[in-house]
Amino acid sequence: MSDLYWLNDEQVARLEPYFPKSHGKPRVDDQRGLSGIVFVNRNWLRWCDAPT
Repeated sequence: MSDLYWLNDEQVARLEPYFPKSHGKPRVDDQRGLSGIVFVNRNWLRWCDAPT
């Protein structure tokens, strides 16, 4: 796992029941998306300042 992930696999597994279901489009990596949100909120950044 990369150092950019703020949530480990156990934490993501606990949150999975709350993720929206896919409707035709393939889903992106939920762990990566949630980690990006946590990163931006914890560091008081704008979305354009978040790492790619």
